[in-house]
Amino acid sequence: MPFKPIPSSSLKSISTSADQHSFTVNYLINSCGLSPETAISPSKRVNFKNLEKPDSVLNLFKSHGFSKTQISTITRKIPELLLSDPKEILLPKFDFFYTTGISSTELLKIVSISPGILHRSLKNQIIPSFNLLKNIFGLDDNFMAAFKRFPGMVCRDHSATTFPSTEILRQHGVPYSNIVYLLTHQPRSLMIVKPDRFKEVVEDVKKMGLNPSQSLFVLAVVALTSMSKSTWIRKMEVYEKWGWSEEETILAFTRFSWCMTVSVEKLMAVLNFYVNTMGWKSSLIARDPILLSMSLGKRIISRCSVLQVLLSKGLIKKPINAATLLKYTESLFLKKFVMCYEETPQLLKLYHKKLDLTK
Repeated sequence: MPFKPIPSSSLKSISTSADQHSFTVNYLINSCGLSPETAISPSKRVNFKNLEKPDSVLNLFKSHGFSKTQISTITRKIPELLLSDPKEILLPKFDFFYTTGISSTELLKIVSISPGILHRSLKNQIIPSFNLLKNIFGLDDNFMAAFKRFPGMVCRDHSATTFPSTEILRQHGVPYSNIVYLLTHQPRSLMIVKPDRFKEVVEDVKKMGLNPSQSLFVLAVVALTSMSKSTWIRKMEVYEKWGWSEEETILAFTRFSWCMTVSVEKLMAVLNFYVNTMGWKSSLIARDPILLSMSLGKRIISRCSVLQVLLSKGLIKKPINAATLLKYTESLFLKKFVMCYEETPQLLKLYHKKLDLTK
């Protein structure tokens, strides 16, 4: 096939397109604070013909107190906002949020976390969602607490997730007060997880022996919906490696469901410290799984170091529940295991040294 030259009009179009893209990339870098690497992807979603609109959007953000970092985050996530009409599209949404009782500081955080709410219709999506969800929650305080945790809730189709999942809980005997608690404190589990998966999780938790009328039931549901089946199996294998039976792992989960949400890396590190450094039996941890959620650097190592010194010097005369020691508040721990001994200066120095080493 003979070579067919590209028409000059097409070459001009290609050149113009490339220039516009380069212009957009430079604008995102110089005006919005994005790095050259992070500007590439959002630049493919917008096309500036002039600076009037994007400049006016940035000016609106600045006038409402958004920092350079927040503006950079917003424009990286939803660059299309730079093409919005500030007065007709964005400002009415700001005004609406203020009328709900949200402070300017809270709004800065909400928009930075979930800038997509500014890209949805105020009349057709945001206001109807606000009214609908407030009726579900029963109390405005509950709804506002949930909204601040998960601003994206006003952008979702609740007939596809929230309503079916709420009905599943009700059918299994979960009290309305516990459903509201779940909606308030862990709204994502009801609003993101597909009903089929949610129903499967609820039934699995019920098979584990948890009572749907108790608060531990909904907490276990939240934990289980936060991970895939493969992740659950992987963590079961980790506990098995440390000597836990399947029954012990399930029992630990029903007592403190967050023990299955801890990362595999942290599980390995914490169990290794308890078993190989402290010499504790793995079964002790299985009976008190809250020990797995504590910070290895900020709590476990520093407190256990003090405990080892007290035991080596014979300063502790009676058996002590090490798990209790780790659960104490900072002030109570210092009072009971540091400040009451003549060796207080040395113990305090050791305690602070271990805290510094783990920062």
